[in-house]
Order: sequence, then structure tokens, then C-alpha cells
Amino acid sequence: MIKMIKVRHNNVVPMMALGVQQLKKDMNSKVQNLDEIHQFLDRFYMSRIGIRMLIGQHVALHDPNPQPDCVGCIHTKMSPIEIARNASEDARAICLREYGGAPDVKIYGDPNFTFPYVPTHLHLMVFELVKNSLRAVQERFMDLDRVSPPIRIIVADGIEDVTIKVSDEGGGIPRSGLSRMFTYLYSTAENPLGEYSTDAMTMAGYGYGLPISRLYARYFGGDLQIISMEGYGTDAYLHLSRLGDSQEPLP
Repeated sequence: MIKMIKVRHNNVVPMMALGVQQLKKDMNSKVQNLDEIHQFLDRFYMSRIGIRMLIGQHVALHDPNPQPDCVGCIHTKMSPIEIARNASEDARAICLREYGGAPDVKIYGDPNFTFPYVPTHLHLMVFELVKNSLRAVQERFMDLDRVSPPIRIIVADGIEDVTIKVSDEGGGIPRSGLSRMFTYLYSTAENPLGEYSTDAMTMAGYGYGLPISRLYARYFGGDLQIISMEGYGTDAYLHLSRLGDSQEPLP
């Protein structure tokens, strides 16, 4: 029964994105500076992450056939390299479907390095970052004769944090847009929602990928930072706390 509650609410995020996009469409420019909307959505999504974490942990702890090296949904020996590789493959599959081609993704780091974390959380965050980079590079180079430069993922093992850097040469983001990168009403892509669209798995345009990824990182004491060089590319730094001393950021 508890598991069905979690399954029943799997589509809440894309449904909320549809509502936000409809609000943006109806209110036009008047909706640009409504901080109350962003604060409400941050609280709503952070609460959702916490509730789904508790449900998932409860269900996984009562699984008669648990996965090896797992305590509930926390993998005690999770390989960030492996998660990054799987997330990159998933993102490239969507890019191939959307554009008919996809830049390569190169991953650098110690393949034997592991640390305890929730694999599904890390997969979601890396998937969103790589997906954004793939779109930027593909759209910049698909009409040129040059070969698209690869996306580079670097995994660094620090004392306090495990940091994952996703770098691309997709042209970067204008400085005027950096302050809006983590708002739910901003996207560098066109709105993918048509009048009767119901497909939630597109390359970009909903505007919730980066802000929700940052919430997932902050849930366990990490963070997500974006540094961009307009005319060249963007670097995303995903910090994952490994100290285990952070409290749950309740809304």
C-alpha cells in the first residue's frame, strides 16, 4: 500500500511543470518576478523529496531480496563513475531521438572509487546536467561541418565533498540569465508544450531540471553551482556531502 502511494505520485513533477508553464503563458511578463511562486515550489519539492525518501527507505528495508551493499535505498558502495555513465547513456538516448545525433560523453575519475549515497538521486542530477549540455552542444554544432566536442564529466574525491563537474562547449549562457537559472519559470529552450501535448520526456523547456537537481543535492547537504562563459560553454559543479553530519532541510 505504501509503495503504491509512491508510484501513484510519480508524475507530480511533470504535472506541476505543466501548471507552471500554463501560468507563465497566461500571465505573460507579469509572472517574471513572483518570488512567492519560487519559494512555494522549493518548499513543495523539498517536502516531496523527503517524503519519497522516507517511503522508499521503508519499502526497501522490508524487501525480502535486498540489493547487495544496500541499506534501504542507500548504496554503501555506490560508484559515481558508473552512475554518471548510466545517466549519460540515458541522456544521449533522448538526444539521439530528438536530434538524430548526440555528442560523446567522456568521464574522468577513479573507477574503483565508491561512497555511500542514494543512486537514484545522483542519477537524476547527473542526467539533467548532461541532458542540458548535450542539447547546448548539439544545437550549436549540428549545422556546422565540425565534429561536436564531447561533454566532459570529472569526478573528484574530496575530504568533505565528492564533486562532479560537467563541462560543455555549447556556447554558454548570457550573464543576464545566470541569476534565473534556478527559477522554475526560466528555460534557455523553447517551451515544448503544445496545446494538447502530454509528452513529458523531452530534451528541455520545462524549466524545472536545474532547480530540482539543486534541491536533491541540498537534501543531503550538497549543492549545485553553474559557471558559464558566454561564447564558449558552461561548467556545472555538483557537490555531494560525504560527512553525513547535515540535517534534513525541512521546508
